[in-house]
Amino acid sequence: MNPDYAWLGRERRFLMLLGVICLAILGGALYMQVVLGEAPCPLCILQRYAFLLIAVFAFIGAALPGKRGVTACEAFVVVSALGGLVAAGRHAWVLAHPESSCGVDVLQPIVDGLPLAKLLPSVFEVQGFCTTPYPPVLGLSLAQWALVAYALTAVLVPLGIWRNRRVS
Repeated sequence: MNPDYAWLGRERRFLMLLGVICLAILGGALYMQVVLGEAPCPLCILQRYAFLLIAVFAFIGAALPGKRGVTACEAFVVVSALGGLVAAGRHAWVLAHPESSCGVDVLQPIVDGLPLAKLLPSVFEVQGFCTTPYPPVLGLSLAQWALVAYALTAVLVPLGIWRNRRVS
């Protein structure tokens, strides 16, 4: 490998780790759904899509040979994280204000109409309400944890790019 591109290996390893973490988060969500009986709402499903997109773009970026492809995938990771940030932020707000509704009547047909809801309905089909308060995990709701994960992704990916490419 060209020493000028040593940073590329670091970014690829980071992307692989990020993809694995996102898949683990999705696995945790499925565990909570299937084993603990916590039914996903429309905003939960949108957050699943965001984690899945982050994982897909991270794995593709880690596999691509050149700087441009890796950088493009990192940009898509950040955009996906920002989308997840919006969904998780809205969900956290709805949980903090249960008198408001997340618009299950409006969001449910849209989310259930997405392709993966037809392909894998047990994973990507709406089954619950956004206002359902499930027990917190280490003091935070799942939406708040997702908010933290998306914020970290949206900050750490560009920071890692800046750090890696500035040093090299």
